[in-house]
Amino acid sequence: MGMREMQQRVFAKRDAQHLLVKAPPASGKSRALMFVALDKLYHQGRKKVIVAVPERSIGASFSPTKLTAHGFFADWEIKPEHNLSLPGSSVGKVDAFVKFLEGPDATLVCTHATLRFAFEKVAPEAFNGAVLAIDEFHHVSADIEANRLGALLRDVMNGSDVHIVAMTGSYFRGDSVPVLSAEDEAKFTPVMFNYYDQLNGYEHLKSLGIGHHFYQGRYTDAIGEVLDLGKKTIVHIPNVNSGESTKDKIEEVGFIIDSIGQVVAAEDTGIILIRRHDTGEIVRVADLVDDADQKKRGETLHYLSTVASKDRNGVDVIIALGMAKEGFDWPFAEHALTVGYRASLTEVIQIIGRVTRDSPGKEHAQFTNLIAQPDAATDEVKVSVNNMLKAITASLLMEQVLAQNFTFKSKTGNDDATKPGELKIKGFKEPTTERVKQIVETDLNDLKATILQDDTFAKAAAGSLDPEVTNKVLIPKIIRERYPDLDEAQVEELRQQVVVDSVIKNGEVRNVGDKRFVRMAEKFVNIDDLDINLIDSVNPFQRAFEVMSKSVTPSVLRIISDAITATRIEITEEEALLLWPKIQAWVKVNGRKPDVRSDDTTEKRYAETLLFLQKKKQQHLAAQRAVQMDDQP
Repeated sequence: MGMREMQQRVFAKRDAQHLLVKAPPASGKSRALMFVALDKLYHQGRKKVIVAVPERSIGASFSPTKLTAHGFFADWEIKPEHNLSLPGSSVGKVDAFVKFLEGPDATLVCTHATLRFAFEKVAPEAFNGAVLAIDEFHHVSADIEANRLGALLRDVMNGSDVHIVAMTGSYFRGDSVPVLSAEDEAKFTPVMFNYYDQLNGYEHLKSLGIGHHFYQGRYTDAIGEVLDLGKKTIVHIPNVNSGESTKDKIEEVGFIIDSIGQVVAAEDTGIILIRRHDTGEIVRVADLVDDADQKKRGETLHYLSTVASKDRNGVDVIIALGMAKEGFDWPFAEHALTVGYRASLTEVIQIIGRVTRDSPGKEHAQFTNLIAQPDAATDEVKVSVNNMLKAITASLLMEQVLAQNFTFKSKTGNDDATKPGELKIKGFKEPTTERVKQIVETDLNDLKATILQDDTFAKAAAGSLDPEVTNKVLIPKIIRERYPDLDEAQVEELRQQVVVDSVIKNGEVRNVGDKRFVRMAEKFVNIDDLDINLIDSVNPFQRAFEVMSKSVTPSVLRIISDAITATRIEITEEEALLLWPKIQAWVKVNGRKPDVRSDDTTEKRYAETLLFLQKKKQQHLAAQRAVQMDDQP
């Protein structure tokens, strides 16, 4: 019926009331939803389907689609008045949403924001008979007090007979809050399709490389050395608040253009034509950084989504700042070049997802992070990079790689017992306004990264400034610059959150110094049990060095997946030894090793036992080598 392997897996679970689809970008989640939703409308008695996307541009993924052309029993249709991802006022969209619920039509697309606003107008029982599909589901949070989308989801699940289809390419939020509570997640039927499955099934793309290039001086002097004009490339320049930024984003785009060659002309579409210095060839560049002319940028975005997404020669390089990440579709992209630290692992995975779509002529995709050299020994950075690579690859396998989460509360004289993960501090100022709560909930990691990357803070951290001056003067100054709308009471509340969070999670802030990349990698703490070296080489780069990963192929992802599984297996040595003869007999009959991903419980247990025994053997050999080293004179 025209389904890819992932879509077949999802369709096989179409009868589930609550379905959770975890699959990478470009795996076909939007069409998988169409198949399931139409089955629920035609065969399961559902009356309406509501699709919620995080931003308007992603709504195009759910445009009318002729599924019958490939053998499916119905087409996916959306009337123009029910595509609420198009421009328009929020009030008008909410009215249209409510009218849709009361009317006869079956399908609607809207943004997460419209869904939240509409929920204020209708009761949960209004969703009786409906299918609610939430795309980019990691925007939901189990913290229902701070996350309105999470609260809405729980209320609708508890107050109606709604069917839920949740879809995400990164089942973690990038902070320490889970997407769903364990209680709510237990209600969902999961369908997992990770990068191992995806690369293994691709026709063209077979491997992914990850490189960390460390430079000294300004990044604009180094970017020309990592910008490979032979590859279709998305360049993300640093946030203007970061230490890598020159504070002039337009000038930075100019530096990148100058490193490519000489500007020849600019088309009406906004595409800039540049003649290369080295070969004389014309390079087609899209500038999504300059937002002074919104009409021009709109035309460029329209060109990218309609022409460049289908014509390989439509564009060669896209330069962006906050755009071209989540949901951005350019199938020919093969190199993601990102400048500066990215505190959010979710953002890293979304950027990688831009270059991992299968496309003719693309056998290898590359993610390159251009980073200022940390003030740390090369060996220390290698350990940090390896931790980062483990975190990224584990995340590509849809594993949650998150730091310990703490909630900070003010300690009073008659406190009740603390809850798990809750720390009470005497004199601590808790957030008193929704604005501060929102920053703590969604932006605290980025704020900490901004502070750590501030040049003055780096000097303070190295000991040039008194810690109290740093704490009481410098940090509030940075907060005021980043959030000019806050009053002094709010600045103080946010300052305390930053300091306490940093002390608890990172050790003393003033000891971080210039080791920002090292500290960033240490945030991902659930990877210590993975004894894997993913570094392929450490090479000179500029006046610093670069660290290149091993090529992440399906076999490498399989090894990492097995290593993660091995850390979770609960089995005794006695049981493993008892099962060993049965495993040997099973292999002899089936002609292969048992697969830990099998739906057959016996095969799955045999595979888990093999992984357990392999890990024990590795530990035994490592212990033997250690003894031999000790015995040497």
